[in-house]
Amino acid sequence: MMIPKIAWRNIWRSRTRSLVVIGSVVIGIWALIFLLGFFRGQVDNYVSNIIENETSHIQIHDSLFKTDFEVRLFMPEATAMVHKLQADPQIMAVTERLLVNGMLASSAAAQGVMVKGIDLQQEDSVTHISGKIIEGSGFESDKRNQILLSQRTAEKLKVGLRSKVVLTFQNIHGDISTGAFRIAGIYKTVNRTSDELYVFAQIEDMRRLTDVPAEGAHEIAMLVKDFDQTESIAKELKTQFSPWKVETYKEISPDLELFNSQIRINMIIMTVIFMLALIFGIINTMLMAVLERIKELGMLMAVGMNKLKVFFMVVLETIFIALIGAPIGMLLGYLTTIYLHKVGIDLSNWSKALEEFGMSDVVRPSLTAETFFTIVVAVVITAILASIYPALKAIRLKPVEALRKI
Repeated sequence: MMIPKIAWRNIWRSRTRSLVVIGSVVIGIWALIFLLGFFRGQVDNYVSNIIENETSHIQIHDSLFKTDFEVRLFMPEATAMVHKLQADPQIMAVTERLLVNGMLASSAAAQGVMVKGIDLQQEDSVTHISGKIIEGSGFESDKRNQILLSQRTAEKLKVGLRSKVVLTFQNIHGDISTGAFRIAGIYKTVNRTSDELYVFAQIEDMRRLTDVPAEGAHEIAMLVKDFDQTESIAKELKTQFSPWKVETYKEISPDLELFNSQIRINMIIMTVIFMLALIFGIINTMLMAVLERIKELGMLMAVGMNKLKVFFMVVLETIFIALIGAPIGMLLGYLTTIYLHKVGIDLSNWSKALEEFGMSDVVRPSLTAETFFTIVVAVVITAILASIYPALKAIRLKPVEALRKI
């Protein structure tokens, strides 16, 4: 117990220097946690927007539909499948969709679109589309041929609320069908790509115009209650709804997993950079401490303290400094992340650029227990590595020469 006591007292012999090092550890850990939380918040922002606006957690299709996008490749009993899924306690929300490629035209311009024939109530439970309508109130139950356009599409076609547009597409027989639609609402999401691609119509209208049977649909999309169980739930559904193709968001959009893995790599690189900076800062301080105490260390070795004990004394001094600063830095980082997750970081000045990547302009930093564990391990390794060189410098001293130092 003597060595730890001496090491602890040595730290506070030069209080200012020790507090500066401890402060640098606190600031470094705090900054690292903030940056890691910000990166994780960006990942969550991107993934949640893609899931909400495009992929959902799980989708079901005909096995060939995503390859050909042909109208005839529908699931004839989709409505019955939706009812089964709604009764599943693992499923939070589910919707059926009729997907048709077509040409949308106004008197001023025309644009290729993907028409989503939806039940608005079902769709709202999955994508919250009603909350994104900025003009109008959505579909009216007693009217036919209503359509929802994004703000971008409306601007391109130079149309507004209640304007008439013409939609041209193929039916299940391969014949060209045309329908005149009235704009019932204009919506806006944070994803520019999906805004320019998708328009929404009532599924009954699209079934009638494409000759798809009453319960037919091309896609069933759902959200699960436990996000971590997405893979296992999808596996169960593959057995339950064979031969239809069941895919998770990772299979539908592989770039999500790529983006996630890249961010993980960036977070590891960031952690290494911060830890290296701390290592050199601590080494510099501890080396100064050793060089200032050359005569003292020489005296300790002269009176019988062996080199191993001197080595561990310097190592413990370094570890004590790190262990004082790290918990404070982690606590500050945790509190900062919790606060910013609650209020969000407003990036509205860059909203147009963020829309290009499908991100909202408010980022909410977040951290997992795994991240905190990684930081703890990194701090311990950093402290040990930073202590080695000053400790080796101390034990290389020769007692006779050290005693002669001024």
